[in-house]
Amino acid sequence: MTRRACIALAVLTCCATSVCRADDAEAAGLALADATPVQTVDERNYRFSIEPGLRLAEVRPGGGLRTAGRLSLDLFARHALAGGWSVNFADRLDLNGPLRFDGDAAAINTLKELYLDGRLGGGKTLLQAGRVNVRLGVATGYNPTDFLRDNAVRSVTSVDPASLRENRLGTVMLRGQQLWSGGSASALVAPRVADRPSDASYSPDFGATNQRTRWLLQFSQRMVLDLTPQFMVYHDGKPGSSPQFGLTLDHLVNNACVTYAEWSGGRGPSTLARALGRPYGDVAFRWKLAAGLTCTTSRNLSVTLEYDRDGAALDRAGWRALRSGPPAAYAAYRALAAAQQDPVTRDAVFMMARWQDAWIQRLDLSGFVRMNLADRSRLTWLEARYRFARTDVALQWQIDAGASSTEFGALPQSNLWQLLVKHYL
Repeated sequence: MTRRACIALAVLTCCATSVCRADDAEAAGLALADATPVQTVDERNYRFSIEPGLRLAEVRPGGGLRTAGRLSLDLFARHALAGGWSVNFADRLDLNGPLRFDGDAAAINTLKELYLDGRLGGGKTLLQAGRVNVRLGVATGYNPTDFLRDNAVRSVTSVDPASLRENRLGTVMLRGQQLWSGGSASALVAPRVADRPSDASYSPDFGATNQRTRWLLQFSQRMVLDLTPQFMVYHDGKPGSSPQFGLTLDHLVNNACVTYAEWSGGRGPSTLARALGRPYGDVAFRWKLAAGLTCTTSRNLSVTLEYDRDGAALDRAGWRALRSGPPAAYAAYRALAAAQQDPVTRDAVFMMARWQDAWIQRLDLSGFVRMNLADRSRLTWLEARYRFARTDVALQWQIDAGASSTEFGALPQSNLWQLLVKHYL
């Protein structure tokens, strides 16, 4: 990363670091343990936000500056029906102004969710039918078991992993879940709905998420006090693929730290073979892993360190060969990896820091660094956000550093600044 980014992230991490008092650290650690494996749900039945933003980019080559405007509208609504059933709707519309970056559409709509759900059997049996956003995994920077993420992101307004998981297409499916004390089991089937993805601005884009019939089985059971592993079996219906297996674990190490691991594996082609249209020519058992540690302090600072591995991606030698080979193969490989939200090389490290109420109440500072261990390129993202009662004001800075044709050095901008105001109605 650049020297400036190093200093900024180090300041974010170090300024709040202190020796935790036992009671504060225990409370923070237990809260973190409770939050890590569970997807939180806002029980309000209606949420709407409007978010204007101004972006300034330093582009490659030459280092010239470009400006762009954006307006995002985000809506969530839930309507209760009789008998414990409800209708759920979530949608996001990103509007890019007359001044916009090359390749940005004037408008792009993301139908995140539209489904019917209900509880049967005293609330122990859950059913969902429609477009549902199933977000899986316990890791922070990379989620090997988040099987339904492929092709789900239509519009990228932030590279923050939390934003990418939140602002994406759901998958049309029929899903059932059975709950019992200390565990659950679920099954879903996602049918084929359309032949291919659509880039039309207001398309529901069923071809992105439902191009093939897919299914997923999940099972979790509490083993000991704070250990509840989740097991998964998934089949994506892609040529050359076999069912993939998944496992997630998290464990409270001490009063302030949580460790986690997320693994998936199965027979299938490499990402390069699939990108070049040869899915049956390179089939082998491959596995993916994200393992990390998150610690929190008495001053509301949490720090995450994570190692990520993708066994289907290129190793150092393969990546070097691809970068020096035909541009069409390089472009196809990068496009597929981006669509699948997978790393372009086998090994990476990820570090994130989040500091709530930094120095003053309502000021949140956060940032992360993602480093490609094969080509040493780096993505750095920093944010300062002030939270008013119904409005957030945020300044973000993204730095893409590395030599040309590396993972992050090949991105069209070297620096990207974004000022945004998010108002909740």
